[in-house]
Amino acid sequence: MGRKKKHSDEEIIRKLREAEVALAQGRTTKDVCRQLEVTEQTYYRWRKEFGGLKVDQAKRLRDLERENGRLKKMVAEQALDIAILKEAASGNY
Repeated sequence: MGRKKKHSDEEIIRKLREAEVALAQGRTTKDVCRQLEVTEQTYYRWRKEFGGLKVDQAKRLRDLERENGRLKKMVAEQALDIAILKEAASGNY
């Protein structure tokens, strides 16, 4: 099995643009994926996530996803703290 590469958002968007051009020229998805050195599954996943995005929009999306994860973690920690305090206050410890 080959090495797993981590593509930057910019690389993904560039490869998707290349794929759009090649597909418009009548090439098959299979051929385009071979040229881009990605699996068809990866191509479709990228297209679903990044299709139509510009590089700056993709960066903003990643930043928002990171911030969302951070905030979800904070909320979960707060909920746990509240549950612990309620249990301690009720004397069921």
